[in-house]
Parts: sequence; C-alpha cells; structure tokens
Amino acid sequence: MNILDITISQGEKKQVYIKPDVDEYEIPTTIICGKEPGKTLLITAQIHSCEYPATPATIRLAQDLDPQKVKGQIIIMHCVNVNGFYQHVSGVIPEDHFNLNSHYPGKKDGTVGERIAYFFVEKVFPHIDFIIDMHSGGIRETLTPCLFYPVVMAKESLEVASALSIPYLIASHATTGEYSYAATYFHIPGLLLERGFGGRCEEEWIQDDYIDLRLALNKMGMYEYEHTVDVQQFNSVDTIYLTSHQKGLWYPQIKAGQHIKKNQLLGCVKDFFDQVIENYYAKDDGIVFYYTHCLAVREGYPLVAYGKNRD
Repeated sequence: MNILDITISQGEKKQVYIKPDVDEYEIPTTIICGKEPGKTLLITAQIHSCEYPATPATIRLAQDLDPQKVKGQIIIMHCVNVNGFYQHVSGVIPEDHFNLNSHYPGKKDGTVGERIAYFFVEKVFPHIDFIIDMHSGGIRETLTPCLFYPVVMAKESLEVASALSIPYLIASHATTGEYSYAATYFHIPGLLLERGFGGRCEEEWIQDDYIDLRLALNKMGMYEYEHTVDVQQFNSVDTIYLTSHQKGLWYPQIKAGQHIKKNQLLGCVKDFFDQVIENYYAKDDGIVFYYTHCLAVREGYPLVAYGKNRD
C-alpha cells in the first residue's frame, strides 16, 4: 500500500506524522495495512479542537489493533487541527479561523485551513471507502451521544451506524464539511460521531468512543469484535437548529436527551435587569440532542438542536 507518500506492507502498522502541505502542521497518524485485502477506512479526530474524547480513543484503538488480523486498510488521524489543540482554540484553525467541518473544499495556495482541506480533497479522499469523523459537544455545549450521516449516502452510512451504541442518528444535508464533502462529491459514505462535551475528556466517553470504533470495524468486516449492544436508535430526518434572535443572557430549561412536547418552553433570553427579551418554545414534539449552556449569547448564536418525532 502506498498512501500519503507512505509505503507500508501487508500486515504492518506505522506511526507517522503527515504534513498536509502546510509547514506548520504535522498530523500524528497511524496507518495499518491489513494482512488481507478489504476496504480503506479513514478515522479523524480533532477536526474541531477542544473536542477531546476521540483523540485518546483513537490512540487506544491504534495500539490494540493487530495488523495481522485486519482486512483492508485503516488510516487513523489522531489530531488533525494540531495547532488549535495546543492553543486551546475551539473549533477552527487558529491561523485563519477556517472551519474544517463547514468550509470545504479549500484551496491549493490558500490560507492554512484552506490548504489542509485541499490536502484531504486531493490526496486522501480518492483513496478511501468510508469516513468516521469523531467529535464531541463544544466547550459551550451540553450534548447527548448522537451522530450525523449524509443523506446523499444514507443507505451505506446507516448500515454501519445501526451497529453502534449511539442512540440518536441525525440526517445531515451539509455538503461542505470533511465527511459531508466526501459524501457529496466523492460518493464516500461516512459518519460524524458526537460524544462528550464542555471541553472535558471523561474515561467513560473515551471508552464508549473506542467501543463504537471497534463495532464499526466489525460491521464493515475489517476486524472481528464480539460485543453486545442493546440500544434503541432514533433516526431524526427533521432536526431543528434554534438560534438566538438577539444578544443577552440565555437560560435553558431543557436537558440533553430530554423528550420535549410542542410549545414547551426551551429557554429564554433576558437582559442584565432580569427582564425577558424572548422566550423560545418547541415547534414540535422531539428529542434534545444538544444545547448551549453558556450564559452569554448574541444574534445568530446556536441555542438548541432537537429532532422532531415522526411515527
């Protein structure tokens, strides 16, 4: 196998630093070439820095996988936004505020973030068959475990998602993020997994991410894993992303994973004199996937994401 200018033999595992055509960035990557042929899977963590649990989970996965038992190839990028990781910058590439989950495809001679995106488009996507992009709730969000799948590759993506322990599956119409751009323009199925929140890195979240990655590999026929999952999954084909209409102080009245009813109060925005500027109500019955837990919000700031219930 020759990928990303790395040559690797069957049944071999290599730990390398990948330079995405940006001198300031080196992505710590484990590449595994299985003893038997099969699909090529890309796993990415820290596309959004400060979303931590996936990084130790992918490290644990890379250490435990025996390349002699792998069918196919696995590329595990443990920390894509490495500068954002060390600078504690939430979400974006620190040099240019480029968001790798919404600003693809980038440019060859562009800014740092644009060049990283272009690197994936030109040198990574043409060689892979499936993407698992690992996230968590941001430092200002409380989140229940959920995942996003691209509607353009829904069937293939949901086949893998159905084997995981994630209870909430969210249809995504996005086209300009890492996994969504690959699905839209390269017809590569994939998943964006979300677990954990608040800039924390709990062992429970790490281990659950690790288990889900092993379950995905087992479902794809790439690595056997005996583990029983008993979870009822809810597939949201219609998700509402509520944003603030003004700046003020946000007081949420819901919890992540909570079932809500139409017209139920989700929260309110007040001023500094405790006067309500606006109340926000649910437009339909649904389930809360995540919400902003920080006090300060401004116009256009995300408040709550919830999926509508459908029979």
